[in-house]
Order: sequence, then structure tokens, then C-alpha cells
Amino acid sequence: MIDKTGTLTEGRPGFDHAAGTHDYEATEVLRLAASLDQGSEHPLAAAIVSAAKEQGLSLAAVQDFDSESGIGVSGTVEGRRLILGNTTLLQAMGIDASPLKQTADALREQGASVMFLAVDNSLAGLLSVTDPIKPNTQEAVKNLQEANIQIIMATGDGLATAKAVASELDIDEVHGEVKPEDKLNLVADLQSQGRIVAMAGDGINDAPALAKANVGIAMGTGTDVAMNSAQVTLVKGDLRGIAIARSLSEKTIVNMKQNLGFAFIYNALGVPIAAGVLYPITGMLLSPMFAALAMSLSSASVVFNALRLRRKT
Repeated sequence: MIDKTGTLTEGRPGFDHAAGTHDYEATEVLRLAASLDQGSEHPLAAAIVSAAKEQGLSLAAVQDFDSESGIGVSGTVEGRRLILGNTTLLQAMGIDASPLKQTADALREQGASVMFLAVDNSLAGLLSVTDPIKPNTQEAVKNLQEANIQIIMATGDGLATAKAVASELDIDEVHGEVKPEDKLNLVADLQSQGRIVAMAGDGINDAPALAKANVGIAMGTGTDVAMNSAQVTLVKGDLRGIAIARSLSEKTIVNMKQNLGFAFIYNALGVPIAAGVLYPITGMLLSPMFAALAMSLSSASVVFNALRLRRKT
């Protein structure tokens, strides 16, 4: 199971488009959203704030800022209550986003992430942000699929956006607009079916699922919380590392079995001879010097066999 933003994509999104309802111009939608997003550390928020500053818009202070992890943010700007998030958040707040649904769907089909802005519980506009897919993601996904591993995308972005990215990467199963608890439940459901689940993600909202998965895989370019929750960290955030780690793990298991075999052979031959099993027949006893040499060779064979794994990394 793989998160989208920062895992499949670069995690450095850029502002794309703003649109307002009949009461708000696009620039005002961007200014208010950027003012609110000053309190957020999410990459999408950073893209909106950066775009507003580049356009010379004057940002206002935000008060009572609150983050609905994975689905949006809210706060008070210039005495008005602002909500910025996906469709799930607006529905939870009882806000109708249908006036801009057609515009949002068109942007999502192009792979953009869409956020709706509500002012005092009324729809004000939307903003879209694009996040390019990492250059190595296509190869990484293909390698995992060729290894007969099922890939599931689970993201807080809209379903249409997620499907656009999944279509480009040939990922069949997609879950959009999921909350952190939804990712956690998805991992638990798969495990209840007897599946062995690896979860790859980079954000705070991925942490519960990373901790629950059989193998949690964090991006080294992501948050500290994600890395602390996972068992494996891809230092450079390169998903191709998953296939490499899996291949190396399989070779390590084979190597361990070989080392146990070497140790068994040395002991199976050396211990009986040292105990004098050949003495009644040949009158030969194993010198302590040979016994010490045999033990040294046993250890050396295990070490040198294990060192062969260096060529696999």
C-alpha cells in the first residue's frame, strides 16, 4: 500500500489554478487560502503560500488554526471563519461544493489536487496544485508488479486525482480522500484476509498505517514521525529501494541457510572424529591443532559467504 504525495510524487507541488464563486475573485481566493495555510506544514499549503507571495498578495494573520489531518485545515482570518480542504471535509461541515464540481473534476482528471475554500460556511472557491510523479516511480512500480506484488494507492487527495496518477502508473486499486484512520483500517482489513502488508508513506497522516503494517517503509525525505513509525527508511525516498531491499532480504535468508549448512557439516564431521569414532578402525585421533583449525575454517566460511551479499547491494 502506497501513499501518493511525497511517495509516488515529488512531494514538492506547485500552484496551478484558482477559481472563485460569483462572490469571490480568483486572487482573493488565493489570498485567503494562503493566509490560512501559513499555519500548515503540508507541501500543498507551502505551494499556495509561495504562489500568493510571488503574486505580491498581502497575507493576513491566522487565528484558531486547526488541522484536520489528511483532509484540510480551518482557522479565522480577518474575522471570518475559513475552511480549506477536500470534499470529505466540506461534507462533514455541511458545505455544498457542487457549484464548482465540474471545474474540480476537470482539474482532477489532469492529475491536479483540488482544495475547496469556504468562508463562514459558504463555498468561496477552489485551488488546484500539481505534484509531478518522481522520475523513478514508474520503474519502481513495474519492478514490484513483476515480483507479483499487489500495489494499492491510498491518498487523502480526491479520487479523480488519485485515479489519474494511478492510470499513468498502471495501478489498479485506488482509494481517494482517505483519512489516517482509513489507511489504518485498510491495512488491518488486508491483514485479516491473511495478507502480508507493506506500507510506504512519508507524512504524519501515514504514521498509524506504517506502524500497523507488517513492514512500514518511510521516505527519508518525509517527516520524522513517519520514519519513527516505520521499520525501513528509504534514505533518498527512491521507491526502487523497496525492490532492492526485498531482493536483498531473500538472498540474506538463503545465505543464512547456507551458513547453517556449513556449520552443520563441520560439526557433523569434526565432533565424532574428535571424540575418537575412527580410533577403533584406523587408530587415528584428531589432533587438537586440527580441531582448532576446523573451527576456524568453519567461522571463516560463514563470514566469507555472508560477505558475498555486499555484491548484491
